[in-house]
Amino acid sequence: MTDAAELVRRTRELLTEYPPASTDRLAFLRARFDAGLAWVHYPQGLGGLGAPRSLQSVVDAELEAAGAPDNDPRRIGIGLGMAAPTILKYGTEEHKQRYLRPLWTGEEVWCQLFSEPGAGSDLAALGTRAVRAGEDWVVNGQKVWTSSAHLARWAILIARTDPNVPKHAGITYFLCDMTDPGVEVRPLRQITGEAEFNEVFLTDVRIPDSRRLGEIGDGWRVAQTTLNNERVAIGGMRLPREGGMIAPVAKTWRERPELRTHDLHQRLLKLWVEAEVSRLTAERLRQQLVAGQPGPEGAGMKLAFARLNQEISGLEVELRGEEGLLYDDWTMRRPELVDFTGRDAGYRYLRAKGNSIEGGTSEVLLNIVAERVLGLPAEPRTDKDVAWKDLAR
Repeated sequence: MTDAAELVRRTRELLTEYPPASTDRLAFLRARFDAGLAWVHYPQGLGGLGAPRSLQSVVDAELEAAGAPDNDPRRIGIGLGMAAPTILKYGTEEHKQRYLRPLWTGEEVWCQLFSEPGAGSDLAALGTRAVRAGEDWVVNGQKVWTSSAHLARWAILIARTDPNVPKHAGITYFLCDMTDPGVEVRPLRQITGEAEFNEVFLTDVRIPDSRRLGEIGDGWRVAQTTLNNERVAIGGMRLPREGGMIAPVAKTWRERPELRTHDLHQRLLKLWVEAEVSRLTAERLRQQLVAGQPGPEGAGMKLAFARLNQEISGLEVELRGEEGLLYDDWTMRRPELVDFTGRDAGYRYLRAKGNSIEGGTSEVLLNIVAERVLGLPAEPRTDKDVAWKDLAR
């Protein structure tokens, strides 16, 4: 079994053969993947060595000390955090060999075609249809709130393949080429002035059956792998102490004593402690992932992430007073990633409103925590055994 000493040795060999200072960035990332040092817990030949996930930090520390480039994980977060683990679990060997390397190096950006105008919180009610036509599926429908669709080459897509069975049973999971005819991406301008999200229209898009993940009609089960990983990716990201949204508020508090009041002081202390508890809980959750797949605990982390971000950003606006409402850039932009901490307080306050929607609404996640973590009785669901075509919409 690969241990820490072996990983250090392999990493140093990589650095000797491909010196970061004189090696093209993409060439270095490809070599790192091929050496099994991309995500060490993945199988050999797929960017890993079958090592414990916890040893990834050993590799990362060696590479960071040597000034090696990373793969810009925030830019390709959907691919890394959602598409890759789903492909690894349900994809064929051909899928894994074709998609995982360019996904990890960032050569191909991914997006997620799940939510629809009529199926956001109730995702299983989705209406995008995929109809079999020989060796292809013909897909028609509309998706919404799609991050990075304007940058993406590939998408993970769920569509309804059988309307005659209950909603959860008639869904199939596909890999969609965003450059194919019939795929149209339109920007959605947000309250921040940006168009970070998109709506995507699919008109007679042909997807080969070879790009199906899992069995026909088993897409809901496949999608659970994606959703569980998504919640961990959003709510369980690794942060330093006093990192994330609490950082700029604490910095302002220290540097601007004239803004301080007793009430704000008490609230800041409370939120600082909660942010630290959340950070340490996320670290424990990542350690649990070493032994298996993410479970419903990720829903709890994502819930805490959304609530804390909104409360902290609200406190920051109050602390700054009138200047907290200022916003540096209201132009229509198409950003590659969300930058919470590098912008003004007004931006953080506005953008944090979306945290309780993206990655699963807080209301749905509360149900997941109640039923799957706490074991409370499930809410009545009258549509569970009704064919999708017979549901009121």
